[in-house]
Amino acid sequence: MDVRIAVTMEYNQIAARSVERMSALSDGLFAIAMTILVLELHPPAAEAIHSEVDLWHGLVAIGPQILMFLMSFLTLGIFWGGQQTQLNYLARADRNITWLHLGFLFFVTMVAFSTKLLGDFISFRLALAVYWANILFLGIMLWLGWRYASAAKLLKEEATAEVLRTAERRIIVYQGLYAVCALFAFVNVPLAIGLIVLLQLNSALAPRVWLLSRF
Repeated sequence: MDVRIAVTMEYNQIAARSVERMSALSDGLFAIAMTILVLELHPPAAEAIHSEVDLWHGLVAIGPQILMFLMSFLTLGIFWGGQQTQLNYLARADRNITWLHLGFLFFVTMVAFSTKLLGDFISFRLALAVYWANILFLGIMLWLGWRYASAAKLLKEEATAEVLRTAERRIIVYQGLYAVCALFAFVNVPLAIGLIVLLQLNSALAPRVWLLSRF
């Protein structure tokens, strides 16, 4: 019994300690997730198009899918940047932080599903709630990664208390704003989606003249 416990403890101390491998896996999964998004976009059926007007109407018809692609591409880009920021400050990894990031990547892979669901049922509050929950769990896993890395002393010396506060503040502020945007679904689901897209554009572009650029 004691021998088995000792072996398990030793394995936990040596397993999954490569930040580089974690980063490589993350980049690969993000790339696949982004590619899957565009594969869900299908041009109008050729047999239904007989004129410029038909093509225009066909493009308008797939407008919701294009909007979902834009929103989810921004979502993945934002969280890729957030994870890379965290990985850049990791001096080393351990098994726990690796599994936290694997949990984060699970929700990355779910973005294609929640995007498809919302694109197919764009007027349904439940579909938007599922998409918002996907964003929420991405934020939670990223926040937990910062918290654990700090507590386990896995961060580089330049990861000061101010760096941690800045990273956690950004996650909390934007998750709060995502929740507020999602609540607008009780008024109008497309309005809520539009607000989420605007919030994402702010996060991605964030010129200094915008209020939220400091978060």
